[in-house]
Amino acid sequence: MRPSSIAVDEGEQKTKAPQEAHHHEKDQLDAGALFVLKSKGSWVHCGYHLTTSIVAPPLLSLPYAFTFLGWGPGIVCLVIGALVSFYSYNLLSLVLEHHAHLGHRHLRFRDMANDILGPKWGRYYVGPIQFMVCYGAVVACTLLGGQCMKAIYLLSDPNGSLKLYEFVIIFGCLMLVLAQIPSFHSLRHINLISLVLCLAYSSCATAGSIYIGTSSKGPEKDYSLKGDTENRVFGLFNAIAIIATTFGNGIIPEIQATIAAPVKGKMFKGLSVCYAVVTVTFFSVAISGYWAFGNQAEGLILSNFLNGGKPLVPQGFIFVTNIFTILQLSAVGVVYLQPTNEVLERTFADPNSKEFSLRNVIPRLISRSLSVIIAIVIASMLPFFGDINSVIGAFGFMPLDFVLPVIFFNLTFKPTKRSPIFWLNVTIAVVFSTLGVIAAISAVRQIGLDAKTYRLFANV
Repeated sequence: MRPSSIAVDEGEQKTKAPQEAHHHEKDQLDAGALFVLKSKGSWVHCGYHLTTSIVAPPLLSLPYAFTFLGWGPGIVCLVIGALVSFYSYNLLSLVLEHHAHLGHRHLRFRDMANDILGPKWGRYYVGPIQFMVCYGAVVACTLLGGQCMKAIYLLSDPNGSLKLYEFVIIFGCLMLVLAQIPSFHSLRHINLISLVLCLAYSSCATAGSIYIGTSSKGPEKDYSLKGDTENRVFGLFNAIAIIATTFGNGIIPEIQATIAAPVKGKMFKGLSVCYAVVTVTFFSVAISGYWAFGNQAEGLILSNFLNGGKPLVPQGFIFVTNIFTILQLSAVGVVYLQPTNEVLERTFADPNSKEFSLRNVIPRLISRSLSVIIAIVIASMLPFFGDINSVIGAFGFMPLDFVLPVIFFNLTFKPTKRSPIFWLNVTIAVVFSTLGVIAAISAVRQIGLDAKTYRLFANV
């Protein structure tokens, strides 16, 4: 049996001093926890990791989500998404802190599920779903990075012959290099730069929208909902899924694992840093983009900055905005690669050898490279992967980020059925489970509608 990443077993927790328990923890860690999920960071570093995992280029789709909702429901959904996700992540953090205080520090989502729900839940539900969500995010980042590169290329050469998959491969090469960074904690400086980059391209998107919206270049503002009743209903749930997935994370335990002991209170500070950035970026992009383009807002608001290939803002402005987006996408992709790296390290590395010994470096280089190459191939072959990712997001982000945290809290702290927090958590679990199922149905329907345009290696 492989050693677990749970720090100390129940019989030892009462007899060991904190220093001895910490030493015992290091002895018992498997290679994935020991090398990838090093517990060395501060709450500030945690804030960087959280910001990169949540404040990512998919936020540029928020004006598009508003086209299905309109002003009032759009802003209400955005506020509810922010409040509920912050609340859920904080609950998850409190559960992790509670178990760490008892001597059971969980470093992975599936370890929490094993301990709280039972081994089968961790092995057959939480583990596979988290892997699909995170690896799907890596593929999506690789595809979006290639699309942004292609947009820059077409600005400079509108009749250029290079295809989308070639740009996906170029972006993938950058990912290939970054994937070799050994541990999650090692990404702290990259994720600080990522935080600055997300503020930069969000500011550019907001400024560009305001510039076009106040000039005569933009479309006539129309905020009415398009389509018949059926399309409006499915569009409503599609929009809710977009907003929920934009707030998605799926790796809170792994991020909290990077914090040096003691962990108490540090995650809340990190979440506060992250959500300060969330508030500034999400609301400014969503409101300015929808105000400027109304129901003409496209899937990525930067696409609205071009009208038939002709820039509505200075060409250099679009170039810089796309560069900021591409660079942050590489950081986001590498963050979501960490659960995969942890599994690979646990499988192929030797915890008894040094981290940078040949015994561990060679398997790490080969396995991580193959992992990224597979993501590049999928992104190149399936430029319509966004539709597939919507299904994965509905089945994955909803339970991982909104349903399981409140269930874990109720099972761990056992609030009485008379307490408001118990019923608030039950309500969140039921509502978001229902939304997850409906969003998945809506995403599958969209795949059916788009299927006739699907083609491998399509140059979209």
